[in-house]
Amino acid sequence: MTLLLQQALQFPGRLSALAPTGPEAILIRDWLWRPMYATALVTYVLVVGALLWAAFRRRSAPAEEGAPEGPKRRLGLGVGIATAVTTVVLFVFLVATMQVSRATTTGPGPNPIRIRVTGHQWWWEVEYRDARQDQWFTTANELHLPVGRPAELELVSPDVIHSFWAPNIHTKLDLIPGHENLMRFQADSAGVFRGQCAEFCGAQHGKMAFQVVAQPPDSFAAWESRQRQPAPEPADSLARRGRDVFMGGSCPLCHTVQGTGAGGRLGPDLTHLAGRRTIAAGTLPNTRGALAGWIVNPQGVKPGAKMPPNPLSPDDLQAILAYLETLK
Repeated sequence: MTLLLQQALQFPGRLSALAPTGPEAILIRDWLWRPMYATALVTYVLVVGALLWAAFRRRSAPAEEGAPEGPKRRLGLGVGIATAVTTVVLFVFLVATMQVSRATTTGPGPNPIRIRVTGHQWWWEVEYRDARQDQWFTTANELHLPVGRPAELELVSPDVIHSFWAPNIHTKLDLIPGHENLMRFQADSAGVFRGQCAEFCGAQHGKMAFQVVAQPPDSFAAWESRQRQPAPEPADSLARRGRDVFMGGSCPLCHTVQGTGAGGRLGPDLTHLAGRRTIAAGTLPNTRGALAGWIVNPQGVKPGAKMPPNPLSPDDLQAILAYLETLK
């Protein structure tokens, strides 16, 4: 919990089920959370009141033998009423839960964006499949959405069970190996919202975050168009040397950079790395210094991550950083 709090303070995308921006999250808050909170509050007040009354009430004299047991009958009646009220309240919440569950699992409606989200140990692969197959593109650890347009998320996992959770927009849903789960996903206001894996998935489960970036439709369309473009040609000699170092090492075995010979699929697609807000699944800000530390010693940041250390010379490291900064 301390780690999650530190990450939330470092990358302050909103993370709260009580500030919903999606229709499903609003249903959950208004029809489940608020009634349950109000019921719990009333129950707490009644229980505390009963305890105080029992503690300070004036005790009556012991009843004589053979006298009517009025207090016992009243106590039994009170227990019976409390049991009946509890049963009714639980039944009402059961019906409300079923109705909300049904409403939040309906189809996405007409013209949804289709996105395949793959949970890896420990990062998120996000593949946009809304256009023709030759127009598909892949990013990592960021989910961009146009405000007001629904998306259908196809949630899959190749390794262990993960759980996709962006509480401002929807409830959580598991990613189960060998099984595809579908989620309707929609943001109704612009902003950056934090998401998190909510199912323990290994040593670095706590460092498996993502961001949902809800944008006005025009802004999303511009972002989408950029994502479909290959990596730009480096404009200066240092960046060109960095590309040569990148391509000559082990990086292309794990990473893809569209427009180059790098086609690895084990790690995130880096074609537009410089345009992302964070690296290492929300663990570090996407700055030059953080990126340098991650490249040289990822195990010092996320022990157990599948990216090995890269002992580069200072000149080669600066060249690679210059090249990666062109991938916007």
